[in-house]
Amino acid sequence: MAFDTAPLVIIGFCLVIVLAGSLVLLRNQWLIQWLKGTAGLLLIALAVYFSLFSLNLFSYQQLSREGPLATISFRQLGPQSYVATLAGADGNNVDYQLEGDLWQIDARIVRWKGIFALLGFQPGYQFEDIQGRYLTLEDQLAKKPGSHHISRPAIGFDIWKSARDGWSMMINAQHGSATYLPMADGAIYEIILTNTGLAGRPLNDAARSALGRWE
Repeated sequence: MAFDTAPLVIIGFCLVIVLAGSLVLLRNQWLIQWLKGTAGLLLIALAVYFSLFSLNLFSYQQLSREGPLATISFRQLGPQSYVATLAGADGNNVDYQLEGDLWQIDARIVRWKGIFALLGFQPGYQFEDIQGRYLTLEDQLAKKPGSHHISRPAIGFDIWKSARDGWSMMINAQHGSATYLPMADGAIYEIILTNTGLAGRPLNDAARSALGRWE
């Protein structure tokens, strides 16, 4: 099933919980009412939690090994200064200014567990950081290579961080990092998922030439 189907299923489950909690709160008798009221409030709180959980899921895209997650191209502004254009699978292009000789990108990956894994829901991802780096230690210490946090702000709470801390019964959270690769004017790379994480693969002569000089 598609990744985006999962949050819709959870939201439907939340609506059922809200209805059940509201019905419980309408009952009479003091002690039973108090117990039912507490149960109703807990059910509503549960619905709020899962609703926020579902809204956060919409900031992720479906993860696939069949094609690249994105492409990244570089335009040189000056010595060791570049504009990196990240073109995502969703069609959005975003520019980031990076200083240095090398680039790297990180991603957050969420994989379903429990009933959602059994139902075959696909994992999801979102890019987290993109950064530059200098080749020499002297430049790295003396200059600012530039780093951009590009993951979308969490709504209510961070489901990925909660899962990383072991507080999620629904998803496993993983961190994917690409190895550093050289920046060059006109170079284009595609970002793919491998068994060990993310990887950048050169797509044109400028990228292949830069990679050959670096290696």
